Amino acid sequence: MKEKKYYIALDDFERRVVVNCMNEMRNKLIAEGKYTDALDEVLIKVIQPKQKKLKVIYKEA
Repeated sequence: MKEKKYYIALDDFERRVVVNCMNEMRNKLIAEGKYTDALDEVLIKVIQPKQKKLKVIYKEA
């Protein structure tokens, strides 16, 4: 079965906040001697995303 993929749109500030929080979590895991493999993979995906241009359509109810 194919895994579902989720996409989120972040501006530069939001992306920096996410990267900073994930990096702090990674540092905490390293200090506790725990594995960071899964977090490393997600962090790389957030740091180097494929950028897409999105068309936003606003509709009134």
